[in-house]
Amino acid sequence: MQILQTASPDTASPSTKSPFDGANRFCDDVRQRVGEVVVGQDAVVERILIALFTGGHLMLQGVPGLAKTLLVNAVAKAISLQFSRIQFTIDLLPSDIVGSEILDQKTGEFRVQKGPVFANLLLADEINRAAPKAQSAMLEAMQERKVTIGGETFKLPTPFLVIATQNPVEQAGTFELPEAQLDRFMLYHRLDYPTADEETEILRRQLGMGLKREDGGAVPKTAFDMIADEPCASIADLVRAMEAVQKVQVSDVFMKHLVELVRRTRESRLLDFGCSPRACLALAAAARARAFIHDRDYVVPEDLFELAEDVMLHRIRLTYEAAAEGHDGREVIESILTDLG
Repeated sequence: MQILQTASPDTASPSTKSPFDGANRFCDDVRQRVGEVVVGQDAVVERILIALFTGGHLMLQGVPGLAKTLLVNAVAKAISLQFSRIQFTIDLLPSDIVGSEILDQKTGEFRVQKGPVFANLLLADEINRAAPKAQSAMLEAMQERKVTIGGETFKLPTPFLVIATQNPVEQAGTFELPEAQLDRFMLYHRLDYPTADEETEILRRQLGMGLKREDGGAVPKTAFDMIADEPCASIADLVRAMEAVQKVQVSDVFMKHLVELVRRTRESRLLDFGCSPRACLALAAAARARAFIHDRDYVVPEDLFELAEDVMLHRIRLTYEAAAEGHDGREVIESILTDLG
């Protein structure tokens, strides 16, 4: 089976003019702003943009020091979105996330105090450090965009996006996320170390930052101090980009191959279970958004191959025998993609 000829017929006569009437200027502006603070990590910025355009949640996994938190902060400041951050710890309670009812001493009545989940962009830092009870508080918010406090249901702001971070190395005091919660993340991206040139540029920037002076004292500046407070894009710009993504063409041939790719994970003898239909929907939506970011109004096989691991790897589980034989999930997905391509 071949994944070929999924492009739009319009590609027969190439044009330098964007098909989106300037809507994708949003991507360039955000990337430029983030690039002033973060060196490299272009793939991560692309995944964040895909999540923003599709309303899907994003998990970032990487060892400490790869600028995961800095990246999300930079994107949040670049767009005029309400931003909130939760540092997940073992003693975190559900009420610390969604909010709670408190007694007003003046009136003698209970009133709702909303938690940090009421934001457009929520950074869940080191999400695997929270106990399962706190993890479950995120499920309703992530899937239904609403939370229940004291028997009353509240809608979350629009747009609403969760970007979570996770440290894959340190396991003490951490809890493995349940499959039901992992499936709520549209994308699960694994960060790599910077290249030698990028790391040299990081050093050069840090050494040239100087001091931050306050109240007669001073502290060395960090990359967080370099994030500009003035946004470069608005919610209206984001909505315009989201509308453009909805117009990206997905051919029947492309859809058939998406379905075939997902179904083969369910039939693999190396897997206990494969991807659900949610994975197929996520791949289609993410491919559309990636096409828009790359200034195309149609998806191509490259979109599928680039995003398959991030969309599918956290949604499959190896059999005990396959793991004992030395197989891994990435190998299974690559094998299926090779057969399809």
